Amino acid sequence: MRDNVERWVIHEGLSFDEVKNPENNFQILVKHAGQSGIPVDVFEPKGQPGILVIGAKVVMKNSQIARYLGFTAEEKEKFEEKVNDYCNSIQVINKIITEDGKQKVGVYVVMDDKENINQQTMLEAVESVSEKYDRTARFLLKTF
Repeated sequence: MRDNVERWVIHEGLSFDEVKNPENNFQILVKHAGQSGIPVDVFEPKGQPGILVIGAKVVMKNSQIARYLGFTAEEKEKFEEKVNDYCNSIQVINKIITEDGKQKVGVYVVMDDKENINQQTMLEAVESVSEKYDRTARFLLKTF
């Protein structure tokens, strides 16, 4: 699958870097993807061979991070539920993560129909993630 993904990305003229992640069979970071030109990860989890995951990470603003870090466990749980509910409403899987000292909301599209994973469907998923990234960033600005 890795060779196919790299070939598709190169065919589209997108620049990318290989990312070392022990949790994945392979992972590449497309540097400027979708309508927003955001960095998008494309990877195959080790525990799910044949599944392609496409995602982007919305970095919270410094004021949001400070507020989030000041939350009690109960407040964090409520916030995470709110983000999860929103992400479910726009049909995207999410995960709140800490990376590089920043709080981020990862938004992911999972492609698990092996017969239909091709260049066109992968590029459509990249566009979808880009759009959902924008929507999630706006949601965070409005509600947090």
